[in-house]
Amino acid sequence: MEGEFLLEVKGVHKHFPGVHALNGVNFQLRRGEVHALVGENGAGKSTLIKIISGVHNIDNGEYLIEGKPANIRTPHEAIEKGISVIYQELTLIPHMSIAENIFFSHLPNTRGKVNWKEVYEKTRELMSYVGLDENPRTKVGYLPVAKQQLVEIIKALSANAKIIIMDEPTSALSNNEIENLCRIIKELKSKGIGIIYISHKLDEILELSDRITVLRDGQYIDTVETADVTQDKLVSMMVGRELKDMYPRQACEPGEVVLEVKGLTTEKVYDVSFNVRAGEIVGFSGLMGAGRTELARAIIGADKRISGQVIVNGKAVPADATDKALEMGIGYVPEDRKNHGIFAQCCIRKNMTISALKQFKNTVKINRSNETLSVNKMVEDLHIKTPSIEQLISKLSGGNQQKVILARFLMMNGIKVLIIDEPTRGIDVGAKAEIYNILDQLTHQGLAVVMISSEMPEILSMCDRIYVMKKGRVTAEFKRGEATQEKLLSKAI
Repeated sequence: MEGEFLLEVKGVHKHFPGVHALNGVNFQLRRGEVHALVGENGAGKSTLIKIISGVHNIDNGEYLIEGKPANIRTPHEAIEKGISVIYQELTLIPHMSIAENIFFSHLPNTRGKVNWKEVYEKTRELMSYVGLDENPRTKVGYLPVAKQQLVEIIKALSANAKIIIMDEPTSALSNNEIENLCRIIKELKSKGIGIIYISHKLDEILELSDRITVLRDGQYIDTVETADVTQDKLVSMMVGRELKDMYPRQACEPGEVVLEVKGLTTEKVYDVSFNVRAGEIVGFSGLMGAGRTELARAIIGADKRISGQVIVNGKAVPADATDKALEMGIGYVPEDRKNHGIFAQCCIRKNMTISALKQFKNTVKINRSNETLSVNKMVEDLHIKTPSIEQLISKLSGGNQQKVILARFLMMNGIKVLIIDEPTRGIDVGAKAEIYNILDQLTHQGLAVVMISSEMPEILSMCDRIYVMKKGRVTAEFKRGEATQEKLLSKAI
């Protein structure tokens, strides 16, 4: 009947040059519902969201709001219809205050003069609703990511949003922050607001959503009641096959100690000691802020070392010298892929060979032919999906970007240790399995791997030994098989 759904798209098609991005896609959202949208990278989720929010227009199909044609052509029209999007990459203006960001497009005014008293009062009222205890005049750039996300939610509420789209909302949040977000989502549902929820974290999807729509290769697969589906079934629908070996870790007899860290201390890491053998994956678990990333940065020399030693194959690595750490065979894949991992305006070829250019030098010039052959072989070996090695890396999915960064160090002669921080953050389920398989193969070739991860199943399934950190210190060590989620969490808190 008319108006049964808050939002509905029927048989939507969208073409881009050489790509049929959406091919007959259907989606419905009810009032007071969390409807999850899932699929691998490239499945069409982003394109559908951009159509709903007015960034793209449909080629064919229907788009209805409350049973009536939407006629949305721009993002501004979508906002006027009550549709707000909270993107994974937040869209706030850092140098403006919380209040200014919230009411940026609709500041209360009388005859052109802004009523700042009203602005701050409304801001405080909205902040109390989501549990944000800050001064409305505080510049957004000074807030941590979790609080910035709350500002985005307030911004949507201030615009009287009926529909809120959340794109990977928990990718950079701690457990406590995720719990607070879940509470807010339940409050929004109780007010009849419809939420479209996008996440690669399937356990989160199964816990939060009421229904799930699956897309694959731009096509609509199915919409299911969350209560009627298992994680394995969901994965099968997303990838088009059963994914039996999500964590393909095979037994590997460890060799000699490759990396040894003794009493490493920085401003944020205190007296940390551990070792990694050839063929081992050693994991670091802990809550956000535990010091795991800071430990990795200290090992490679990016953070100033106060005391302690880092030793590779019996040789001491000089302090505070990232170039020497790389020369001695330590590779580092950072957690913030976008800002610290990729060179966004460079092609795949340049991103991949940046650390190994010496190997392609022919006297004073780069041997472009050898470089191209090596890059193409890596693309093939790691199943990197790209039309060309000259494609901008920023155009690739998160999983393919991560493979390019991995390849950067695999191309280096003499790589001995790979430190990888949050290896599958923002990566779809199929690409996750491929990343795990690559890491497993590398250890069987004798590489020593240090894995830092907030994903408990990842740590428990892929690591041979696990260290737990809290407030910059190691609080426990577990062998594979000894560790459980409960044990890791108890040592982390």
